[in-house]
Amino acid sequence: MSNQILKELRHHAPFTALGAFSGIIAMFFFQHLPEKLSYNIFYTLHPMHIILSALVTASLYKMHRGGSFKDRKSIVLLLIVGYVGSVGIATLSDSVIPYLGEVLLKMPNRHIHIGFIEKWYLVNPLALLGIAIAYFNPTTKFPHAGHVLLSTWASLFHIIMAIGGALSLFMYLAVFVFLFIAVWIPCCISDIAFPLLFVGKTNKRVHAH
Repeated sequence: MSNQILKELRHHAPFTALGAFSGIIAMFFFQHLPEKLSYNIFYTLHPMHIILSALVTASLYKMHRGGSFKDRKSIVLLLIVGYVGSVGIATLSDSVIPYLGEVLLKMPNRHIHIGFIEKWYLVNPLALLGIAIAYFNPTTKFPHAGHVLLSTWASLFHIIMAIGGALSLFMYLAVFVFLFIAVWIPCCISDIAFPLLFVGKTNKRVHAH
């Protein structure tokens, strides 16, 4: 599995870098947005990221786990893998890593926004909706690309909320690095590694093949 994860990380690095670059271009134009507007945009993009992440994570687990998924234990496991793999890792990607960047760059309006707590009535139902879609119609193709882009832009607007002033060239470069890291590793873990940790050895070999 480690070889598969490294392969996927290499495969997704160029696309993630392109997404982070698009975020830097957007930040140039949107850095002076009012904090409240940036907050609202974040809480549009972050829940959209959650639903796609839940769909991909739960789909990958269901497709490679095998079985009918009609007994209670299988459904509960699908819910746990889909929820933790989406909400937990998307929170790391969209909120925790950007916040660490804000702290290190000493941005004046830094504040961590934990969606499944702060907007629990929005984020949690959407995660369950993504899992439900995966249960009836599992798919991992298009949603993964959307997942990566949405994560990039959600992370970006979390940072824009904290800026509170003009940015130097160094700050732009630093934000690019944090955007790249915030999306590249967590998204690949969520969509690839995490669900496969709960798949039996036989099914892991099928996936590698």
